[in-house]
Amino acid sequence: MNLKKTTSETKTDANGTTSNSIFSSSSSTSEKATKTWNILVLINTFLLLAGGAFLMYQMQNDFAQFRTERLSSTWGFIFFAIASSLFVYKAGFFIYQLYLYFRYKPVESVTDDELPTVTVIVPAYNEGKQVWATLKSLAKSDYPKEKIQLLAIDDGSKDDTWYWMQEAKKQLGEQVAIYQQPENKGKRHALYRGFNIGTGEVFVTVDSDSVVNADTLRNLVSPFITNEDCGAVAGNIRVLNNAKALLPRMLDVSFVLSFEFVRSAESRLKSVLCTPGALAAYRRDAVLSCLPEWINQTFMGKPSDIGEDRAMTNMILKQGYHVLFQRNAYAYTNVPEKYKGLYKMFIRWGRSNVRENIAMAKYVFTDFREGSKAGSRLLFFSQASKLIMCYPFLLFMLYFILVHPVLFVTSTLASILVLSSFQAIFYANRYKFSESFWAYTYSILYTFSLFWITPYAIATASRSGWLTRELPQQG
Repeated sequence: MNLKKTTSETKTDANGTTSNSIFSSSSSTSEKATKTWNILVLINTFLLLAGGAFLMYQMQNDFAQFRTERLSSTWGFIFFAIASSLFVYKAGFFIYQLYLYFRYKPVESVTDDELPTVTVIVPAYNEGKQVWATLKSLAKSDYPKEKIQLLAIDDGSKDDTWYWMQEAKKQLGEQVAIYQQPENKGKRHALYRGFNIGTGEVFVTVDSDSVVNADTLRNLVSPFITNEDCGAVAGNIRVLNNAKALLPRMLDVSFVLSFEFVRSAESRLKSVLCTPGALAAYRRDAVLSCLPEWINQTFMGKPSDIGEDRAMTNMILKQGYHVLFQRNAYAYTNVPEKYKGLYKMFIRWGRSNVRENIAMAKYVFTDFREGSKAGSRLLFFSQASKLIMCYPFLLFMLYFILVHPVLFVTSTLASILVLSSFQAIFYANRYKFSESFWAYTYSILYTFSLFWITPYAIATASRSGWLTRELPQQG
């Protein structure tokens, strides 16, 4: 509604217009306040980073003395040697990732006649009206209608999710089939029901808080036609609610690096380690071959109720299939807007990472695939080294903070300024330059308030629970 139309309506209907004017004015004020707050956060981010870099320059002698002190002790020298070796390895690995990224190209969509039949499964729990938007976006897909089976499964929601599924059914008719679990049994069981009902040659899973582009499905499943060894495909995930709060803005920049850089490199090695629940596709035969193991998966004697996407990816890799990434298959998903929801999501991901790295260790050094397996092993080593070195580096960090807190803070801020620049440049090159600066803010947030996630996830890897499923849904 434009301003002139609102003014005209005010003259016609005083009561109705007053409400609209107040709403418009309130909305405008809120937007200005949000914009001002965003600018202040970014200004403070760069003041902090610039201050850290300046102090590091000023304290060069102190850093030199600290290094000398550490190298003079046996344990200090050992740690320095290990840290230097890991730095060289990480630098080399990063250069290799760059090489792989520049060689990566998504598979172009095949023709309608070539497209396989697909079963799209949307599990939902306490999603409310968002599931309706998800199903509508999928129904608008540029995909032959006779080749698509759309299933929505309510996992015993306690809110009005089932109502909105019914509303979607009324509007979409035969385009969608809806099912309701008798009780909440978890996302894995909802997907399991969909896998058993589905008739498609390819299964596609989409989270109920996500929406897709019209060409997403056809782009996502095309690799199964061009590569007969392809067992799974990861979609490209962006943030849907990035205009609502600071955290989603930061996460959108982080997601772009995680998917468009990291997974592009992994895809060149045919070994994407995780196909995201928000958007992923699986060859039917590959799923059915590991379905009993997947649904009955346990960790330390307890049923696995998290990490169903990473587990499925792992089991498909184990069968010798290729797992690829499609940069041109977009899904936009809601992410937590509050710190509590964010750290709980990361804990869940962290625990799943620990579990699946252990599972991957059992087969990655066997003859699990025809052809080269070096890429898969390199990716596994990169993941495993982060977990193995987690506690030693945590102890060193705590020691550094206790002995030289100022040196720690300044060196950390200077490192963030340097390392986050690649992420910012990468995002700016792909999308909006103005949004790329959130890479620096996110790095500060993660470094100083989320550093504990990995060590905590390792220590509590055996714990079950989704953690965020009972949180109130955002907007």
